[in-house]
Amino acid sequence: MAETAETLLTVENITLRFGGVKALTDVSFDIRKGEIRAIIGPNGAGKSSMLNCINGFYHPQEGRITYKGQTRKQMRPYEAASQGIARTFQNIALFRGMSVLDNVMTGRVLKMNSSLFEQAFFFGRARSEEIAHRAKAEEVIDFLEINAIRKTPVGRLPYGLQKRVELARALAAEPDLLLLDEPMAGMNVEEKEDMSRFILNVNAEFGTTIALIEHDMGVVMDLSDRVVVLNYGEKLADGTPDEVRSDQAVIDAYLGASH
Repeated sequence: MAETAETLLTVENITLRFGGVKALTDVSFDIRKGEIRAIIGPNGAGKSSMLNCINGFYHPQEGRITYKGQTRKQMRPYEAASQGIARTFQNIALFRGMSVLDNVMTGRVLKMNSSLFEQAFFFGRARSEEIAHRAKAEEVIDFLEINAIRKTPVGRLPYGLQKRVELARALAAEPDLLLLDEPMAGMNVEEKEDMSRFILNVNAEFGTTIALIEHDMGVVMDLSDRVVVLNYGEKLADGTPDEVRSDQAVIDAYLGASH
């Protein structure tokens, strides 16, 4: 990733408190357009809290976030979604009784303009929108190679496939910034290889900027353009994978001598 790449999002001096407990303390970093940006650190480091601040689920008491040139202190999740920020979750958040296709279609909701009346009686714009959005959902399903299970209720799928469906739903929203919270947690080696391939393909073919939380350091070092390291809610290091991997503070606090 070139140093001159456009900055898509900047986090400046973010501090987040829950009562007397600080989840994040004076954290600053940026995400450049088109890169894969990893956020790593031990459990409790504040990684998911940072994603929650970026997509508006948490509102930090101090600091600011600038996205696409607009600076804001607070943003609601639906506003973040409407401005091109999509995410997956550490714990799968799908509609388990609905099919894969219907779950992916929920990623298109903010792009639908027909009225509730039109949708209820399925006429006018609702009919044409349904056709167009279903075609987009099918495109994402084909891209992630889950066409064979498109009509299967999500609750019947193994964990690895559910994670892929969640990624599909996020991609259906056509995000500019995709936030992935431990997309490979609980996966076996083969599933991790598949998910890694899809993440790289999403970045390369769609040009989607990705911010990734992941504990598998092999995955992080292979996928990421840059890595920011958090520890006890504070920024410990920031740089390329090679720079972070050789940083003594990171080795002592997180990676360990074996890395």
